[in-house]
Amino acid sequence: MCEIDKMVVDVSKQFFPNVAIRFDDPRVNLVIGDGVAFLKNAIEGSYDAVIVDSSDPIGPAKELFEKPFFQSVARALRPGGVVCTQAESLWLHMDIIEDIVSNCRDIFKGSVNYAWTSVPTYPRHVSGVIGFMLCSTEGPHVDFKNPVNPIDDSSSKSNGPLKFYNAEIHSAAFCLPSFAKKVIESKAS
Repeated sequence: MCEIDKMVVDVSKQFFPNVAIRFDDPRVNLVIGDGVAFLKNAIEGSYDAVIVDSSDPIGPAKELFEKPFFQSVARALRPGGVVCTQAESLWLHMDIIEDIVSNCRDIFKGSVNYAWTSVPTYPRHVSGVIGFMLCSTEGPHVDFKNPVNPIDDSSSKSNGPLKFYNAEIHSAAFCLPSFAKKVIESKAS
């Protein structure tokens, strides 16, 4: 895990202890530093997955949405490796999404998908919706649209039943309104 601001980790542990868990797990390697530089210096093919939870593509986070960053991510992933990254709201930022999709299609030679979900805690100015790019490098096929290990009530017993996620919600995340589907599919060629 790479976080540019140590205060984010400290505040999360202090005020959101039910969310900020597992930092003491020996499998967790927390690096306080710049994620762009971290991935640029990563050993080629060293990661199965990269998950980018960034702020919006303005100001300092802009780099996380540009081609050089996606190239670093692709280089750091093993064949068939996957990336999931924040990709803005389709209701407000189709121009940004169009650029992200175009960059991802140029770089990731496996699967490239846009998905979206509602986030009730997001303020009105971001429409309560966020999107994600889910991409894979060339290698074993990755079908993002269908869960590999669907979670049902019996498989989520250890942490209690899930309140939102299920296999249908997962698949529905890839169903796009016509206007968005048209723009995203136009980037396929």
